[in-house]
Amino acid sequence: MRYVVGVMGPAKARRKDIENARALGELIARREWVLLTGGRDVGVMHAANQGAKRVPRSLTVGVLPSTRDRVSKYVDVAIVTEMGNARNNICVLSSHVIVACGLGGAGTVSEVALALKAGKYVILLGATPAEDRFFKNLGGKSVFSVQTPEDAINVILKMLEQDERPAMQGPQTWARF
Repeated sequence: MRYVVGVMGPAKARRKDIENARALGELIARREWVLLTGGRDVGVMHAANQGAKRVPRSLTVGVLPSTRDRVSKYVDVAIVTEMGNARNNICVLSSHVIVACGLGGAGTVSEVALALKAGKYVILLGATPAEDRFFKNLGGKSVFSVQTPEDAINVILKMLEQDERPAMQGPQTWARF
């Protein structure tokens, strides 16, 4: 089974978040993991998919809120939900781990909250100290804060070392490290 890494982030992202998302997408693809995003052609979603497609035979999945007309050209599998923002729950539940690449929008914050509610591990990439404190208060040891895409990958690798076949639920089945 290939691991699914959900990369979430704002459509209107900061430059640093775009750069981090692009690098993270490439690193995920180099590990032969599946990249899952919101699938649109803007912000963190687009940048992460773009980064993944730098790697031959990478696989990107986009879970779209409605029609295919705004799908990123870097998405291999577009899943049209017609669910609007409720599609965030599909993104979260379909991923083994969530990496939030910037927390600049309510959509991303809702994805992180849904992930914690579902018992998923969440990695905050480039979070401010206030964002880090807020989500660690909600999720405790399920939340990890990192400053670089490489650090995010290293956290995921440590999770995978603990259990060779993690189930979709995250912390309930992955041993704490």
